[in-house]
Amino acid sequence: MPELEKDVSRPGQEYYVAPPDEVEVLATDRVDASGEPTSIWGDAWRQLRRNPIFLVAVLLIVAVTVVVLWPGLFTDQDPRRCLGDDIMAPPRPGHPFGFDRQGCDVYTRTLYGARASVLVGLGAAALFVLIGGTLGALAGFFGGVLDEIVSRIAEIFYAIPMVLAAIVLLQMLRPATMWNVVLVLASFTWPQAARIARGAVIEAKNSEYVTAAKALGVSRTGTLVRHVLPNAAGPLIVVSTIWLGVFIVAEATLSYLGVGLPPDIVSWGGDIARAKNDLRTSPILFYPAAALAITVLSFIMLGDAVRDALDPKARKR
Repeated sequence: MPELEKDVSRPGQEYYVAPPDEVEVLATDRVDASGEPTSIWGDAWRQLRRNPIFLVAVLLIVAVTVVVLWPGLFTDQDPRRCLGDDIMAPPRPGHPFGFDRQGCDVYTRTLYGARASVLVGLGAAALFVLIGGTLGALAGFFGGVLDEIVSRIAEIFYAIPMVLAAIVLLQMLRPATMWNVVLVLASFTWPQAARIARGAVIEAKNSEYVTAAKALGVSRTGTLVRHVLPNAAGPLIVVSTIWLGVFIVAEATLSYLGVGLPPDIVSWGGDIARAKNDLRTSPILFYPAAALAITVLSFIMLGDAVRDALDPKARKR
């Protein structure tokens, strides 16, 4: 055991230290630098691969994506082909869900209804991130007058109920189209994305790597694009994934109320509205409703899994 020496550098206090040459360096004191450096995205991906909720959500989303892109793989029927002889007919081979009051095949319409509902959700989510994320990031990074203007405008939109505003505007834009629904939904929800982006950018711009970039002479725009935005994108990705499911539900709600997609576009909301009067005599309403619920649940599960992977504090909870 090494002999301890008295440290007299601090008068009035006695410290005993061992000579450096006689201290054995243990294995736990060594740092293994042979592995590749990790990042927040790499750590998140390793966490996601071990999360069963994420895997189930991805499988469901892949299945929905295949149905949206290639519904003809699962049926050879035309969703708009409705025959009077098939009105409220029970299930039979090739038509496992039966027929509705117009004589249309419920199974085929459920498959083709995924396309309109999911496309509206994706389009609204993309505009949600583009408008809200851009305004929030600029307001959080530059601050000042720009931050005040964006915050006050966002507060005005916060006070307007999304569904009520959508009903009024879509009534004025008759006949409604898919892109009208997308634009209206994104127009009254972008403050949510702006708030998330603003907070994430404010937190990221005060980090040490941003200070180092400024010291190296990187411009403010370059600092925002190259350093702040990549590190602040996580919360925005999570909230956009969850809101994608919300937009799908909102489209179904508007179509159910008769102000969403026009009747010539096959959608889950429209089919639910068509089947509501036959709920007591036929289960055909449950098929588009179940498809809607499973799709929305898969996106919400994906958002929760990504949030937990990107937030170490959430994992500890």
